[in-house]
Amino acid sequence: MVHGHSFLHVVAVVLILGLSGEAKKEAVKNNSGIQPAGQCGTWVKEPEGGLFTSPNYPNKYPPERECIYIIEAPPRQCIDLFFDEKYSIEPSWECKFDHIEVRDGPFGFSPIIGRYCGRQVPPYIRSSGRYLWIKFVSDGELEAMGFSASYNFTADPDFKDLGAPKPLPFCEFEMGGPEGIVESQQITKDGKALQTEAVDCKWYIRAPPRSKIYLRFLDYEMQNSNECKRNFVAVYDGSSSVEDLKNKFCSTVANDVMLVNALGVIRMWADEGSRKSRFRILFTTFQEPPCEADTFFCHSNMCINNTLVCNGIQNCVYPWDENHCKEKRKANILDNLNNTNGTIIGVTCCIVIILLIVSVIVQIKQPRKKYILHREDFDPTMFQEVFEPPHYELCTLRSAAASADLVDLTEDFESYHKLRRSSSRCVHDHHCGSQLSIAKASAILTDIPPQPVRPLLPASNRRSILVMKHSYSQEAADACDLDDDLEEVPTTSHRLSRHEKAVQRFCLIGSLSKHESEYNTTRV
Repeated sequence: MVHGHSFLHVVAVVLILGLSGEAKKEAVKNNSGIQPAGQCGTWVKEPEGGLFTSPNYPNKYPPERECIYIIEAPPRQCIDLFFDEKYSIEPSWECKFDHIEVRDGPFGFSPIIGRYCGRQVPPYIRSSGRYLWIKFVSDGELEAMGFSASYNFTADPDFKDLGAPKPLPFCEFEMGGPEGIVESQQITKDGKALQTEAVDCKWYIRAPPRSKIYLRFLDYEMQNSNECKRNFVAVYDGSSSVEDLKNKFCSTVANDVMLVNALGVIRMWADEGSRKSRFRILFTTFQEPPCEADTFFCHSNMCINNTLVCNGIQNCVYPWDENHCKEKRKANILDNLNNTNGTIIGVTCCIVIILLIVSVIVQIKQPRKKYILHREDFDPTMFQEVFEPPHYELCTLRSAAASADLVDLTEDFESYHKLRRSSSRCVHDHHCGSQLSIAKASAILTDIPPQPVRPLLPASNRRSILVMKHSYSQEAADACDLDDDLEEVPTTSHRLSRHEKAVQRFCLIGSLSKHESEYNTTRV
């Protein structure tokens, strides 16, 4: 008898394990759940649907009870929900007391489909996507029979052209530690699925006991934004069952998530046309205060591991762990220098500085070549023609017409004598001529009748002749050739040197004195 009881016990254990394994397999395909578990009636899951009831159905449900049923269909399928005819819930105005609330989605803030109570059976309901959220509420008075509802999965009409989806590859990851990175690139890196395959991957993050998990999105982008049927990222708190679904992101923004359990699950769904969707999440495990000795207080009810402080990554909600990290910053190239390297660099810099100083001194002391421009090398054509000053013909005395030219110079002599009397006295009488010879020349000039000869010099040039009288020598005057015509001499001071101006003055005054002497000789 003992052996018989042992055999039966073993068979019962095998059957229980087999049933639990079968239920686990079915749970993978029919990921539906209820909260709180064990207090909200029965739930029967099948591969293509299921059935659930209110507490104590078909007897009266208990008071003060709230149950949430969340149904999830496989990809590219939707949910058809039917209520049994044996249905009765306390009636009230707008169903404010006992009621059933159905929403089109996985959350209590999803779009509402309807709220039902009384004895009238709710109508047939079809979800627009993969989820239905159902809540049953009872107050403290007037209980009734309750309800029984069945559901099945059907093809989503939005994907009828694509046909039935291909079997999804197995894609799960295990993560742990004080921190870590969860990213979608792990799918292709680890060879879980091809880039052309639809994926439904899950990352299980396990924290130490009595710890929680903080998730911070570093990167997030959905290829088909706001199309939750095609791609989304979901976060579960405690398990991967739909009743533990914390957040689901399928739009353009993803917020940080704080999990209260030591197990967190991140799930990514993307069909064949949404594989460019990506995300990158930093997870940090923490404990609530009071903090232990080997932890850091984040000022936001978080105690993280000391190894995460000043590591270049923000692990707290606010960057308390990365502030005041100057002493613990990463070593740079200056920190890696030792005494030997510093000595070599210092000596090299000194040598370079000394060489630069020597080079500067040599350049300063080196003699410079001086270039002198001789007068004969001067090229007047270097100046532009527009700056060339006008040339004035000082005098043109010819031997044959000396008497006629002297007549025209009478007025010049008179002006010349006036200026001479006002100027300084001459050094020697022969430099300027005697008063007697000048008087004789003036008397003779008065006897000669005037001839209609054009004046040699214009009025504007007479001033130049009178200015040139101040200094000359007999030697310079003899250098002029009075037998030939005098050359045209420029009188501008910025073009001629002092020597050239002196020569012009000597030639002019000397020629006048010589003609005066010749005239006196002729008269005698």
